[in-house]
Amino acid sequence: MDKRNLLIAFVLMMIVALGPSLIWPTKRPAGRPAVQTADSTVRPSVVESTAAVSVRPSGRPAVVPSDTGRTVWVTSPLYRFGFSTHGARLVSAELLQYRSFAPGDSAKPVQLVPPGDAFLRHRLVLPSGDTVSLADWDFQPSPDASGIVVSAGQGAKPLRFDAERRGSHVTLEYRFVPDEYRFDVHGSVTGLGSGGAVLLIDLSDGLRSAEKDSLDDYRHYAVVTKASKTERTDFSGIRPGQRALFNGPFEWVGVKSKYFFTAALALDEGQPTFAGAIAVGGPRSGRAATRATVSITMPVQPAGTFRYQVFTGPLDSRHLSRLGHDLDDANPYGGIFRPIIQPVSQIVLTVLLWMHERLNLAYGWVLILFGIVVRILLWPLNQKAMESGIRMQAVAPLMKEIQDKYKNEPERLQRETLRLYKEHGVNPFGGCLPMLLPMPVLLALFFVFANTIAFRGVPFLWLPDLSLRDPLKIIPILMGLSMFALSKVGQIGVPPNPQTKMMVYFMPVFMTVLFLNFASGLNLYYAAQNLFSIPQQYLIAKRRQREAPVTAGGTRVVTPVKT
Repeated sequence: MDKRNLLIAFVLMMIVALGPSLIWPTKRPAGRPAVQTADSTVRPSVVESTAAVSVRPSGRPAVVPSDTGRTVWVTSPLYRFGFSTHGARLVSAELLQYRSFAPGDSAKPVQLVPPGDAFLRHRLVLPSGDTVSLADWDFQPSPDASGIVVSAGQGAKPLRFDAERRGSHVTLEYRFVPDEYRFDVHGSVTGLGSGGAVLLIDLSDGLRSAEKDSLDDYRHYAVVTKASKTERTDFSGIRPGQRALFNGPFEWVGVKSKYFFTAALALDEGQPTFAGAIAVGGPRSGRAATRATVSITMPVQPAGTFRYQVFTGPLDSRHLSRLGHDLDDANPYGGIFRPIIQPVSQIVLTVLLWMHERLNLAYGWVLILFGIVVRILLWPLNQKAMESGIRMQAVAPLMKEIQDKYKNEPERLQRETLRLYKEHGVNPFGGCLPMLLPMPVLLALFFVFANTIAFRGVPFLWLPDLSLRDPLKIIPILMGLSMFALSKVGQIGVPPNPQTKMMVYFMPVFMTVLFLNFASGLNLYYAAQNLFSIPQQYLIAKRRQREAPVTAGGTRVVTPVKT
């Protein structure tokens, strides 16, 4: 298989998979601020009742009118959640181990609830067709005011909200897990009549952007559902005002941004809880949708009870996999290549995290080392591929003679070609596999850097963030130069060919332009791999020169290649 055609095929694959993210580079909207992540100091777990607050874009609390209720705060080493007594809604979700890098948010924790919004607004649809919204009910928290300690083990105290109106009583009880980004919700309703009801859970009106590049973050906003398998619907596919219906039953339903996720889950793994979901498209910024109201339908038991879990935290597969429910697949990506890309991405990510933790290396050095290791593992295959290329070059004169001799006899030409290949140990496809194997890894790394929170905000040398493009363009240019050097060395001993010579110059320039806006970590890996491949390419090229076909007495003689 022709090496140039393989490279072109790979580039086309990259364009199909990655092109949509490069086609609409509009300006960042002046709306919601951006935020990012980092570590935070662990502190004791407490719940306290305070005056009602909301969160400004800068993350600072501000007093709001008293009819929004008071806010009860629940903290653990991982999070700080705020629940309003007005509707028992989640009005604040700070992730204490992730810091914001947005202007005005420096050193502040990531806040997932947009200003003035709330998660987990509950509504009841009665058999009569009437809808009772609990969002404007005034709940009494218990215990009130000071000192609920959220700790691991059986002794953890729940946070309970009770409200009464016209003879009806509603209880919402939240049970927290301090070392995981989740909590249980138990509810009961009495006095609203018999015959059961349907619970509507307004899960989210959209997450607060948590990225420096908020427009890129908005492109990742999506509704994700899990029935028999995980399905994703991007906000950008839901027009403003459009109602998108999702038929269940679902084991969980969630809303994701680029790196964060909030979802309602069934308490019992493998048991569907949610009958369906509804998403109503919200306003957009250019082609990127920033909001969609996502509601979940859930049957209320005849006794008037319901229960489910809530996850609100990072899209970190290590956290999510511990919760079961196939939550580690909450960020399906890869498009048409998903069945290949996601498994390869998970393997690559596992290796990178292992190298970082076990070898105690910065992620930049891990990527360089990983690129070298991949090339070392492929060295024997590359050796065979290049030897196959030498054999193909050696038999080229005889191949030309056969083609001229039997050009009008296709069947004879095929038989003689196969005989020639067998006689001289030539495998025409021997050079394909070593070239194809690194391609899924490279493509998987693109999605790893685009979706893995571990690389978010990680600096290396002059690079401020391995998950973002190099602002100085040094790494993609180095990648292009390394690709040119590799191609140039590979042409040593190859007969002159104008088309091949053009590709030696064209492909490095094309790939450099293509990779300019890709993650600097991806460019770093690719450049390291190219540079490490040059010595092997040089050794093979010199051998190609030594074992080129010779002419003796006017007759072409093929020098067999020794293996």
